[in-house]
Amino acid sequence: QVHLVESGGGSVQTGGSLTLSCAGAGYFEFNCMGWFRQGPGGERDGVASMYFGTTTVADSVKGRFRISHRGTTLYLTMNDLKPEDSAKYYCAAAQECTFADRLAARSYNYWGQGTQVTVSS
Repeated sequence: QVHLVESGGGSVQTGGSLTLSCAGAGYFEFNCMGWFRQGPGGERDGVASMYFGTTTVADSVKGRFRISHRGTTLYLTMNDLKPEDSAKYYCAAAQECTFADRLAARSYNYWGQGTQVTVSS
């Protein structure tokens, strides 16, 4: 039984920072752990992931976002936030996941409820 709970979302101004937390992400239980975001279009796009501890971030957030893990909590540290980063962010985990699919939502079978991030100008 897996239960993921996100927290840390909120409203910030352009250039601000937020750190999202995902409780319940046991490090040794999953091949993949990641963060996704869903905007008005409805599709969940991969933001960052960990594959057996190897981190990957999407090009759109590279240099600004960082994924990390400690204990049973997965983190997404977001710096220099931009209005286009506004979305609902989801934590996800997968017991069966490949390196190539680590940023694909379809690879993940466990999801949190999401936390809203809004960046204003």
